[in-house]
Amino acid sequence: MSDTNSPGQPGSEDSGEKSWPEYLTGGQGHGDLPAGASAADPEGPAGPRRVIGTPSPAAARTLLPAAEVDGGRQVTPELPAEPDDPSRAKRVEKVVAACFIIAALAGFAFLVFYATIGVGSITSVLHSNLALGGSMALMFLLLGIGSTLWVRHLMPTVELTEQRHPMASTPQERAAFKETFQEGADTSQFVKRPIVRRSLMLATVPLAVAPIFLLRDLGPLPGTSLDFTVWRKGQRLLIYGTGRPVTPAEFNSPGSIISVGPEGYLDDDDAMAKAAVTLIKFRPGELVFGPNARPGGPATPDKVVPNWTVDNIVAYSKICTHLGCPAALYDQNTHHILCPCHQSTFDATLGAKVIFGPATRPLPQLPIGVDSQGYLIALGDFNEPVGPSFWERS
Repeated sequence: MSDTNSPGQPGSEDSGEKSWPEYLTGGQGHGDLPAGASAADPEGPAGPRRVIGTPSPAAARTLLPAAEVDGGRQVTPELPAEPDDPSRAKRVEKVVAACFIIAALAGFAFLVFYATIGVGSITSVLHSNLALGGSMALMFLLLGIGSTLWVRHLMPTVELTEQRHPMASTPQERAAFKETFQEGADTSQFVKRPIVRRSLMLATVPLAVAPIFLLRDLGPLPGTSLDFTVWRKGQRLLIYGTGRPVTPAEFNSPGSIISVGPEGYLDDDDAMAKAAVTLIKFRPGELVFGPNARPGGPATPDKVVPNWTVDNIVAYSKICTHLGCPAALYDQNTHHILCPCHQSTFDATLGAKVIFGPATRPLPQLPIGVDSQGYLIALGDFNEPVGPSFWERS
């Protein structure tokens, strides 16, 4: 879209010979208008007006500090170098520095909390979340307050207007931009007020150090640790929550489902993240059996291994093979195991075959038997790695 009001553009009354300040003032120099006024706004803004990137060639206006120009005549910079009320600015400077210093302390506190507060229980996770969230929120809040006070009370109020013009810049314009940038740096007070500058730099140190702590938690690669679980031959299946072993006789209602874990590991969250198991009781004839298989050996896809079951009781991994959510919902009418996270659905009568959803692998079957006292036990570990497919495996 063309700008028909720009100088030098087709349809404009200017052939491009006028400078931008001359164009904006209708051919009048800045000396023909009141201070701070323009042709579009005779009254002028509340603060000085500057057109970004278009410094005036007139001697009556400069973006540099007061200097000898035009035969020795002193000119006034457009942007004031100091705030209107120096005493108030000094007080605000101390408040800004205090905000930045406390923000830095809050940032360092975040790093300390992250490194020292464990997450081994629900209570510790709660405390960790409160400490980390509170310290980080305080850090960003004080950074925002300090920055706002800095801009509002230490920097002058200036209205800036940027006009559309040809993008190519002349060497003179580039030189003027460099001078304007230097003036802006001086006006920002960043150089002149070292306590503000240094306290801001201090407040940003925790942000620079935080990635070291966060990346450290990525830890080493899992190697072969995800290829197996803690299930071993002879371990009893204990009911999750009560820690009681279970016998086939007391688990005799078809359609029943319970969650179990390996003996000695029910309180180990890391172990249960891979070893959680769902027991399901079926009626005779409901299961589709494949050939027998030894524990640890390959199983027939889409089939239940018969010698890994006890009285039509089947044990499947509870860890969804999509993203690791607990696949713990069961419909006894359709014999479907459902993962509530992303609706992956498995057919329990067909070896937990995937019939719907994003999961791509069946739930691994745990080989089970009974011990001499009649309790359900594991005959070995799962015949394949459990959990989502994206887990690193050797």
